[in-house]
Amino acid sequence: MAADITPIQLGLTEGNVLTLWAPRWVEDGEDWEAFLGHEEHLYVFADAAHLAAFIRASDEHDLVDHPEWETAVTALADELVPDEDHRFDIVGVPELVAEPADLWTLAELADTVAILRSLAEVCDLPAIEEVLDASDGFSMLGMGERAFMGRTGEKLWDEIGAVVSEKWDQVVEALDGVVATPEVDAEELDIAQRELAAVQVVARPDDAVDDEDEDEADRDPALAFWDQIGIDPIRLTVGQRTGWTLRCYLDDEPVLLSHVGRVLVFSSPEELAGYVQDRSQNNSMVELGVYAEIQDALDEGTATVVAGLENTYELDEVADGLLTGPGGIAPKKLALAVELLDDAAAARGDEETTEALGSSSPLGALISVILRPDPDRMPPSPPFEDESAAFTVLVDRFSGTLDWDNKDDSESFPEARALTEDDL
Repeated sequence: MAADITPIQLGLTEGNVLTLWAPRWVEDGEDWEAFLGHEEHLYVFADAAHLAAFIRASDEHDLVDHPEWETAVTALADELVPDEDHRFDIVGVPELVAEPADLWTLAELADTVAILRSLAEVCDLPAIEEVLDASDGFSMLGMGERAFMGRTGEKLWDEIGAVVSEKWDQVVEALDGVVATPEVDAEELDIAQRELAAVQVVARPDDAVDDEDEDEADRDPALAFWDQIGIDPIRLTVGQRTGWTLRCYLDDEPVLLSHVGRVLVFSSPEELAGYVQDRSQNNSMVELGVYAEIQDALDEGTATVVAGLENTYELDEVADGLLTGPGGIAPKKLALAVELLDDAAAARGDEETTEALGSSSPLGALISVILRPDPDRMPPSPPFEDESAAFTVLVDRFSGTLDWDNKDDSESFPEARALTEDDL
């Protein structure tokens, strides 16, 4: 598929449908943006085969004059299946904003709002623009979790929820009013369907299991206890060493299992469990009422220490991935690494790390581009050695605050190397 023409999925009233999107490009000194459609209609299709059949046999649409169209029209049907980053559940936004304003929820909503603004502009849908302008929160989604923390952040998130509850039907109805599905050539459809079938046979043999289904099926039942208790075991790998600790949030502020400023990390789940069960220990969580419940459950054998995928962090090799820039590292792995560093910094009051991860720094700008790609934003240019080095410094600072297996006798963690202007 041509890099400048992207297949996308839209979740609308009639279900999930596919179309093509051409992000902004410059031609003859003018900015352009377009979707597959004609006149007042946005063309959508039930699947990639129908989409492929249409573009191969018809030239009556608005993308035919795109500079990359001749390349796009040669795409195989499987290349027209949108990836995860280009699937936008428009009708699902009310359910999305009912969730806590965490990293994943904000990123998904930010992407959805961005594509809606493009649709509103290209398809001349002022009703959508009016809804998205009804709360300042929509324009602050790109700032991430920090913009929605504390009382001010909660108010902003609640305001978005109120706008969605009251007006989101207007957004969905505006899109429903312009979508249309033209007829496709039967012969081209048959060819496209056979292409998809051939790819599925090669890529997914009979005994293959969908990764997402497998993840869900493999979710340890023991996690239900931690989901209910409000404190999570986390598994982290740094410096080729893997350990387990605990984390919770109080008034949206992260609290990690720690003692005199050092995060307590244990080399096995059993060692962490044994530490928690020891009533003589003192740490940052012992005053929490639920901590005693965890101790009792571990004593009784009704709970075990286990970390879910959403609480599994791998910091090694992230800096190497950043050297390549966008595309060099899986966004989910990077997002989790940033989440852990940011939480740990907030817990110990490390404003330098927070600033270095913020979007105003070169490192933060690169992270933002990888996690929240925006076609309207100029991407940073290589080389990315400085950003990679800055991330390495942050990981080293974090590593210096860890107390492995409760064997550190010092009263506080040693001073980490100070960040320089070059790091930021």
